[in-house]
Amino acid sequence: MEIHIETEDTNCRDDPIMKIMVKKGKIEEEPAEIIVLSHYEDLKELKGSKHVVDVALNGAITELVESKDLKGELNEIKVIYTHGQIPSKRVLLVGLGKKEELTLDNVRQASGKAIVHIRDMGIKSFVTPLHGSDELASDIVDLAQALVEGCILGVYQFTEYKTEDLDKIKEIDEFILIEEDESKISEIQQGVKVGEIIANATCFTRDLVNYPANKGTPTFLAEKAKQISDKLGLKCKILSEKDMKKLGMGALLGVAQGSDQPAKFIILEHNADKEDLDTFVLCGKGITFDSGGISIKPAKGMEEMKTDMAGAATVLGVMKAVGELELPLRVVSLIPATENLPSGKAYKPGDILKSYSGKTIEVINTDAEGRLILADALGYAAKYKPKAVIDIATLTGACVVALGHHATGMMGTDDELMEKISQTGKSTNERVWQLPLFKEYYEQIKSDIADVKNVGGRPAGAITAAAFLSKFIEGCPWVHLDIAGTEWTEKAKPYTPKGATGVGVRLLIHFLRNISEN
Repeated sequence: MEIHIETEDTNCRDDPIMKIMVKKGKIEEEPAEIIVLSHYEDLKELKGSKHVVDVALNGAITELVESKDLKGELNEIKVIYTHGQIPSKRVLLVGLGKKEELTLDNVRQASGKAIVHIRDMGIKSFVTPLHGSDELASDIVDLAQALVEGCILGVYQFTEYKTEDLDKIKEIDEFILIEEDESKISEIQQGVKVGEIIANATCFTRDLVNYPANKGTPTFLAEKAKQISDKLGLKCKILSEKDMKKLGMGALLGVAQGSDQPAKFIILEHNADKEDLDTFVLCGKGITFDSGGISIKPAKGMEEMKTDMAGAATVLGVMKAVGELELPLRVVSLIPATENLPSGKAYKPGDILKSYSGKTIEVINTDAEGRLILADALGYAAKYKPKAVIDIATLTGACVVALGHHATGMMGTDDELMEKISQTGKSTNERVWQLPLFKEYYEQIKSDIADVKNVGGRPAGAITAAAFLSKFIEGCPWVHLDIAGTEWTEKAKPYTPKGATGVGVRLLIHFLRNISEN
């Protein structure tokens, strides 16, 4: 049953962060506040526009290189003032690292680092060429995309709740990507368009995760899904608790018992009416606040549990981009959304829950709730007869212990599918690392009184959580992505400010694009 959601202005980012233009011309001739040039590590010979600019500036760049004040190390920044010798007031030089080691992510990082430096200088616009086009000449579209992603992701800010010193918040309004060779303009424009869509979708996800839990409720997520569907023509269904009860989603409803916020089961479909297309189902964990329930968490750090819906936010960001890119696939997103709170109505350790699939679950720990709500979503996924199911979730602290904050944990039932996701992770620098799912791990989640129990003890906690999820998958390849260690960063990176990272959006969009193209 579909219920009507009255949407309101939720202030969640929808418009592009900045204006981006592509223009034919020579960068050394552009009047600008600042132009951006890149430099390779240990490379002394200056070519092309950089050589022209250097000559006009009486060898200022050469002097920097020869004095080793500009080494060209990845993300190194130097600024030169031109004193009217070229139309631009300033030149920013950014390092790309070693020429022979150049990657698209080097371009993404350097672009992010450069734009943040420009923004912090108080400059609102700049001009830049493609970086790395001499080494990656065959990848013009991808280079443009990487540059744009780095720029948009780099200057992301979450400022909605700031009321003081608003005049100190600096932003970039626009930039021009300039190219001398007219034959490359069309490819650059193509890459810019894709880069904008994907980066803006990632920022949309970052916003959702950054919101406090008193705003980012299950109803709020449902509103955002409805807004995406209305704008892009996707099919949207929001199941109420009454609907879920009729369907037998006892695992999700069990977790929801302790909260006064009504749970939602969000279904968003791209190309819903095209059943001849390959179908892929994405499931995102939507715990909008996780206190641990009756098995309550320590107070220290509990405020971070507003981010326990990062999987749901990722899936919504992916659907936004999938719709804008008009991918020739049928993509279905399933988002079980609820809070996990203690109350007189809350579910308890020792309770038995009956899932959508009919399997019964013994609750050992109410803080292992994400796998419970995903159990109903994964069971529901079977009705679409998908080519593959991928779930993404901030599932376990054990995954953070195993992999830290630099890689997403990956487990699944299909080696080919996992290899494709792994390769995509390398190209997007949203890296994943496969953990084993041996049959011996299933011994830990055997229950004496139900079909399965929701935790298997401390050993291999991330793996036994995935083993639990696999019990609810039927008849198709499945991959589980545990983003508990990667969805948030306490330290700013070249194109990832402190806070929500939006991890998984670029990974899954690129995966789906590769599938649709191949």
